[in-house]
Amino acid sequence: MPKANKSETAGMPMPDMTQAMLTANPKLIETWLEMMNDGAAFVSERLQKDHETQKALLNSTTPGELMKVQADFFKDAFGQYTEQTVRMFEKMQEVAKQSMGDAAHLPARKYDDVPL
Repeated sequence: MPKANKSETAGMPMPDMTQAMLTANPKLIETWLEMMNDGAAFVSERLQKDHETQKALLNSTTPGELMKVQADFFKDAFGQYTEQTVRMFEKMQEVAKQSMGDAAHLPARKYDDVPL
């Protein structure tokens, strides 16, 4: 199966779709990169918290303590994942509104401009 053509940016391959997005709407690609950076930071933070929870689980001495650590972990993780999802959704809405606003400023087509 042939590979898709790829452009190169800073020595890194860039898929054609990404190149098209960058050309068509720089704000879209900027927001996409922000989302990727935010996502990576979120995952890094969650992994750190997961590690801390694992240490707390291993140091638990009673079943009640173990259950409290687990309950706190799930409550915190659920809250953080919810907040991250909301942030990502708000960023997507922002760029979609801007893109729609940009599209509204395009010149309207006149229907009598096509010769018969």
